[in-house]
Amino acid sequence: MQLPLGTVFPSLWEGAPLQTLLLLSAILLILASYLQRRRRQPNYPPGPPRLPIVGNFFQIDFKKPQITLQEFVRKYGNVFCMELGSLTFVFVSGLSLIKEVLVNQDQVFIDRPQSPLRSYTFKSSGLIMSNGQAWKHQRRFTLMTLKNFGLGKRTLEHRIQEEATYLIEAIREEKGQPFDPHLQINNAVSNIICSITFGHRFEYHDSQFRELLTSLDEVTVLEPRWECQLFDIFPSIMRFLPGPHQKLFKEWKKLESFVVRVIKQHKEDQNSEEAQDFIDAYLKELSKDSISSSFNEDNLVWCTLDLFFAGTETTSTTLRWALLYMALYPEIQDKIQAEIDRVIGQSQQPTMADRENMPYTNAAIHEVQRMGNILPVNVPRVARVDTTVAGYYVPKGTVLLTNLTALHKDPKEWATPETFNPEHFLENGQFKKRESFLPFSAGKRVCLGEQLARAELFIFFTCLLQRFTFQAPPDTQLSLDFRAGLTTSPVFYKICALPRETQQKLGL
Repeated sequence: MQLPLGTVFPSLWEGAPLQTLLLLSAILLILASYLQRRRRQPNYPPGPPRLPIVGNFFQIDFKKPQITLQEFVRKYGNVFCMELGSLTFVFVSGLSLIKEVLVNQDQVFIDRPQSPLRSYTFKSSGLIMSNGQAWKHQRRFTLMTLKNFGLGKRTLEHRIQEEATYLIEAIREEKGQPFDPHLQINNAVSNIICSITFGHRFEYHDSQFRELLTSLDEVTVLEPRWECQLFDIFPSIMRFLPGPHQKLFKEWKKLESFVVRVIKQHKEDQNSEEAQDFIDAYLKELSKDSISSSFNEDNLVWCTLDLFFAGTETTSTTLRWALLYMALYPEIQDKIQAEIDRVIGQSQQPTMADRENMPYTNAAIHEVQRMGNILPVNVPRVARVDTTVAGYYVPKGTVLLTNLTALHKDPKEWATPETFNPEHFLENGQFKKRESFLPFSAGKRVCLGEQLARAELFIFFTCLLQRFTFQAPPDTQLSLDFRAGLTTSPVFYKICALPRETQQKLGL
């Protein structure tokens, strides 16, 4: 008697041992992956060969991903693709192509991708990872609020100058002995955005705030770990397994809980018609009848966290690179200090108005950003529709990453790309803007804190070199090794800050 074909497979499936079922499942997944690739357009971007399911996961050095990236650029050119699980990434290098995707095709690549890891953490909220009208409304409100609280005005500049004074005193307490400047600089920079978002600054010896800054550092370093990236491929499995991804979620939860407590306190203390900070302003917006549906307390938490993270991490990391480069290049530090003494002197604080008359100092800050390579690739975008880049087919849903490492180390753009050289930003002794310098990205999703970051970098850096000379501790060789994370930061180091007034008294 013949059995209908439709009953044969279920009966075989039910009687098969577990090993056979797993093997068959793996074969089906591999076959599905193979057929999916066969359906690709013939002019799909080139890239390294991929394994089924995991894609190029095992070809990435997660400790130094930018080195892997540069090897692929040399092999496959300025446009190539990779896969991690179900996500396809297209990497774009070169100034003209980066401008093409970020400026000319900004409406195609304006959205952020939603990966399992980020969805599990951020829930598509906030300023950095949100999309569509929600992103537009939150960004517009945040920019307006930042301007109301002094962005681009002398009031915010005074705040930075005041914080620089606290930072100088904290470093002076080290008495010229070796110390790690990480937490002091983090705290100083963070206090600027904290004064805007939370309404007050935090003392450098505040243990609770130090713990918060440590959590911020942890999430920065943990997210690119291979275990966390594996979460994007097998989220339903990885969420139950131990590992660094669980610590990542725990640290984000700490940061989220802190902001929730601050918001609760603001709601209890609200007794003024005038908003005192970003949280106040947002709560007042929530009290209005006719507001966008994207305005809610969950979005307030994540917008605040985005401001806290972005307003702390990149600028403080840049300043830590700056002190390291000053110690490694004392002749450049001498030139900067000579310019500071000539233009500002020792009796007054630097202002943004001084920057125009300090081309060498300004050039050195820009060179720190270039060489520090804080963001090796821009924050990812995703194609909203099918498009082409450099003639290659890029389908809807493809994640786009623009390669800033290659841009900022391009020998066609920079005379000595691998050497710290402020002359890259000088022409006939005057500061020169460079089109191939894009640390704040470009297009409609350009960093909204660019103006604040530039002011912080100039005032903090100039104040520090006005008061101290930075050098390696005795019998210590400083290193340019880095920690890969959401940002590229120097490995922990110790440095000596010698008060310049002491040096001048000793005739040094």
